[in-house]
Amino acid sequence: MKKILVINGPNLNLLGEREVEIYGKTSLEDIESETIKFAKINKIDVEFKQSNEESEIINWIQSCMKNNYKGLLINAGAYTHTSIAIMDALKAIENIPIIEVHLSNIHQREEFRKKSYISEVADGVIFGFGAHSYILAIMAIENLLKKKNG
Repeated sequence: MKKILVINGPNLNLLGEREVEIYGKTSLEDIESETIKFAKINKIDVEFKQSNEESEIINWIQSCMKNNYKGLLINAGAYTHTSIAIMDALKAIENIPIIEVHLSNIHQREEFRKKSYISEVADGVIFGFGAHSYILAIMAIENLLKKKNG
């Protein structure tokens, strides 16, 4: 079974409670449950992680190289727009697809949210579809793996 790591950054643990007009009422736990359900149907093992700490996120990214992950889905939250360190860690990963995810349409929001350091190294970006963005990202990783493996 293919293994995909899903990393969630700062404040995503508050989904469903904070700024519901932007992010909706769905909690991160609900997103995790629905994503895992979809992945299992498609014979994919998904591991979810969330941290408010940049160093922990970097360690998880680096772990992709030795833990046989076949793909990485990352919603780095605000670190998307600020963290060159996370971008550098993502650059170090070779041979696995990286999909950047955002619940909201970042191009309809504040100007600073339009710049993503992660987009510079990700294979693709999915945003604006709320909780469904995670399932779309799993589908995108699956598609990239099929292309890679012929």
